[in-house]
Amino acid sequence: MFEHNQRTQEGSRLKQDAASSDDRELFPIRTVSSLTGVNAVTLRAWERRYGLISPRRTPKGHRLYSRADVQRIQQVLDFLDRGISIGQARAALEAQQRGETSVTVAAPQESRGLWAGYIARMVLAIGSFDEKNLNAVYSEALSLYPVELVTSQLIVPLLEEVGRRWQNQEGSVAEEHFFSVFMRNKLGARFHHMALETTGPKLLCACVPTENHELALLLFCLAALTRNYRIVLLGANMPFADLPTAVRRSGSDAIVLAGSVGAYWPTFEEELAGLIQRAKVPVLVGGHLSTLHRDAVTRAGAIVLGSEMSQAFRRLGQALMPPE
Repeated sequence: MFEHNQRTQEGSRLKQDAASSDDRELFPIRTVSSLTGVNAVTLRAWERRYGLISPRRTPKGHRLYSRADVQRIQQVLDFLDRGISIGQARAALEAQQRGETSVTVAAPQESRGLWAGYIARMVLAIGSFDEKNLNAVYSEALSLYPVELVTSQLIVPLLEEVGRRWQNQEGSVAEEHFFSVFMRNKLGARFHHMALETTGPKLLCACVPTENHELALLLFCLAALTRNYRIVLLGANMPFADLPTAVRRSGSDAIVLAGSVGAYWPTFEEELAGLIQRAKVPVLVGGHLSTLHRDAVTRAGAIVLGSEMSQAFRRLGQALMPPE
């Protein structure tokens, strides 16, 4: 449904807050994770394996990060966005510190090769129903790279590859179900952990009535949680008729619907318009359904989110802005 390709807006805002603080102010690892969008496991790996950051320690051994550390982490994220691998980030940082304006220590082809290698290893594990190795590759990627980068460069392409293999009869329905259950368990655990900590606008999120695959919606919801949105997740194949009551009882500020290529049905536009009339909150539609049937979504009165993550959140933020 959505493709992740950018650090969180919340992280950027918090980075600015950190930059305006006193130089001597130190941040615990949980705060730095919020500031940058990089989870604690990855931050520790960047320190131990690559020497990218050197936080101070409390007498009890807890890490404390300075403003300069936070800025350095943001620089690493900038390099990752440009296709520089984590293994080459230190050389890129050193080149930048020497005043070199053009960092050429890595090529985008190398980054693509790295992710292609992860995908190949996971496809092999899926084909042999090997959950241990599947989990090992997934955990390795998450330990080295931010969640959104892993999602955009590994999980989304892998979902597409599994679907392609099934369509071309290179893989089986059993393989697709095996991987779906694995990812649903992984994403669901992270979702429930993160959902307890957010305080922002509340989104009611569901798949359209004909959509039975919810992994893309889960990926969007996890990205929304990192941006401090609160989430009410209803999952796959959700009837429109039940949504207005759910919005009212949950106090949600908007409805986000997800649908894939084949999720359109003849009365979609009419039913969507009826939902919008009854819901009394903004209704946004994402995924390939919203791009393939953009005109129908717009005519019904909904907002097209598309399938690209950063653009989707910009449009969501605009939809929730109070009128001037």
